[in-house]
This record gives sequence, structure tokens and C-alpha cells, in this order.
Amino acid sequence: MDAADSTALAAAGTASLAAPLTEEQREIRRTLRDLLAERAGPRENRAATATPQGYDPELWARMSGTLGLAGLALPEEYGGVGCGPAELALACEETGRALAPSPLLATSVLAAPLLAALGTPDQRAALLPRLADGSLTCALAVPGPLALALGLTGDNAAEAWSGGGRAGGVQAHAADGGWRLYGEAPQVVDGHSAGLLLVAAHAGGFARSRTLLFLVHAEGDDPSTALVRTRQPTLDLTRTQATVQFRDTRAELLGGEPADVLGALATTGRAAAVMLAAEAVGAAGEALDRTVAHVGAREQFGRPVGSFQAVKHRLADLYVQVEAARALTHCAAREPGPGPESGPLALAHALEALRTTAGESIQLHGGIGFTWEHEAHLFFKRAASDELLFGPVRRLRARAAERTGLFGEVAA
Repeated sequence: MDAADSTALAAAGTASLAAPLTEEQREIRRTLRDLLAERAGPRENRAATATPQGYDPELWARMSGTLGLAGLALPEEYGGVGCGPAELALACEETGRALAPSPLLATSVLAAPLLAALGTPDQRAALLPRLADGSLTCALAVPGPLALALGLTGDNAAEAWSGGGRAGGVQAHAADGGWRLYGEAPQVVDGHSAGLLLVAAHAGGFARSRTLLFLVHAEGDDPSTALVRTRQPTLDLTRTQATVQFRDTRAELLGGEPADVLGALATTGRAAAVMLAAEAVGAAGEALDRTVAHVGAREQFGRPVGSFQAVKHRLADLYVQVEAARALTHCAAREPGPGPESGPLALAHALEALRTTAGESIQLHGGIGFTWEHEAHLFFKRAASDELLFGPVRRLRARAAERTGLFGEVAA
């Protein structure tokens, strides 16, 4: 490949090497991209993160109500659109491209599948339609590392991440015909604003030790619920997090017993990995596009920076890495998927591509290391924040290798 070919390849931006999109998928992408271009630019995102919710409620209402994104993958019987993971991944790619703060990840990717899988018929009928139309948001609260609870970086059945015995984590005990929760869950995505919390808690003491999921209705923050939610400062302001404390908090058991809660969390984690990978791919593609535009316009020694051979090849390398991540993500989003570990592996590759692209973008913008508010840094913040929450990359790959038996016996 000569220098001209390198520049042409890099300048192609986000043109995908994956399978062609259907007409319906192209329409989803076009409509959402237009909306986000109008309402989720860098200035609008900063204003949205400064609100009490941490996102723009009007934008979320249009995304969920007008476009139906909140219920994109939910069954039609519950008010959803009934699409598959490929369409939801496409929506996540666009929100990642704009770095748009919204409840889409916490509500539609993490919480809704668990409610659909484990909830009783009455619980599904009462809650899923409200999630689908965007009138109710939900957050998954776990007392341990979120990546471990979802089975992404380790066996969620092998470690007592939810608590153990009669102390640690979040403890649940039966009382007055219901349940009460004690403990704390840190780093709950959208935990300060969600109207419904889906809480993983330890129950049964030593004798019947088990992890269960509970519903805590947080709308209005009624003091009688003894629920304390504190929004935390985060590296990535568009991914809000909160510490949630349960002080003898009333809760409702999700579904019934016995239930394979840990299995459902792991299944949700593998599906969520695809959506997170799609977000990262969208962000990486946008960072690359902006960098290509910058080096094409900025001049040094009387010629565009992008005309130098070293810059051309750096851009070409980034393009190949981003497009490989996009192809892996689109492949993992298709049904039937190529394998249960395709999502975590796609996430590992996408996070690595985003981190590399964001770092190179900062350097190719002139090494603006002292201007933390510059747009180039927003993508780096997203890369670092997502690795802290759902990685690191080496553990995602190690867990996938362990589960597939790449280096020995297949893990449970």
C-alpha cells in the first residue's frame, strides 16, 4: 500500500466492511443520526450532563417515544418494536458516535432483558410497557464490580460479589411478607435518576446462600424507602454513576424461586457486551473522522499535516483497527450468533480500538494534553471510563479464553 492509498483508506472514515444494512436498519441509522446531530452536539451534551438527570429528558422522550429506541428489542406484546440485537446495536453505535448521554444503556441494555427473563407475568405486564415507551427508566445496582456480576471478567458464581454470610455487599431478608435490603452498591450507571432499581442482593445467610434480584421503586425518592442515592463525579460525564445505599429498604423479589439469577446476569452480560462494543465502535469511528478532517485542514511547513507519509500510515492503521472492531461487532449482533463469547471478544477489540484511536487523535490534534475540555479528549474519557466499568480488555479476553477452553478445560 503506498502513501496515497493509505490516505484514501483513512479518509473513508466510517464506511463499514461488515455486511450491508437492510433498508430498515439504514432508516434507523439515518433518523437517529439526524436527531443526534440536532440535539447531541458537544455543547448540548455538556448542558445535558449538568442537569439533575444527567441527560436531556426531551431528547430521551424523542428517542424512546418517537423513534421507539427504548423498546427496540422488547416484544411487541409489551409495547416494544420487536427488533433483534442487530438493530439495537446499530442504535447504540449512533449514540456512541455522538457520545450522547441517555438511559439507553442502563434501561434497555442492562435492566430490560433481566425483567423480561426473570419477571413474573404481572411484573412484566406492569413494567416492560413503561420501559418501552420511555416513561420509566431503570438501573442495575450490584454491590460488586459490574463486569464480574455480568460474567464478563470472571465467573459470577465463583466469587461472593453480592455479599456473603450475613454481612458484606447488599443483604436481603424476608420481613412482613416482603423483603428488606441493607448495604451499598457503588458505581450504579444512571443510579441517581432511575425510577426503578434492579438490585442484586445476597439472601439466605450461610444456610441458603444465594443471589437474588429485587425491584426497588425509586420514583419520587420517598424518604420512607430509606434509599439514599448520591451522584458521583465521573471521568466520563456522559456516563453518570451513583452510589446507592439501602437502609432497611422495602423491595420486591423479581420473579420467584428457584431462579437462575447468575445465569441470567451472565446471559445479559454477553448481550450487553455487543451493545457496549457498538457504542465504542461508533465513538472510535467519529474520533477517526474528526482527526482525518483536522489533519486535512491544518497546515505545517506550507502543506496539510495529512499529506505527510507518517501521518497517512498512522491513519490507515487506525482505520483498519476500527473497521475490524466494527465487523466483529456486527457479526456478534447477528442472530443466530457465532458463539456465546463473540460479544465479550468484540467488546475487548472495540475498547482497544477506541482507546488507541482516541490517544492518536489527541496526538494528531497537536498533543493537546493541557486542554482537557477539548472534544478530542471526550473520546479518550469514554474509552478509559468503559474499561474501568466493563474491562479491562485483558480480562475480557482471558475470561473468553477460559470459557471456550482455549488453554485448557472449558469453564462453567
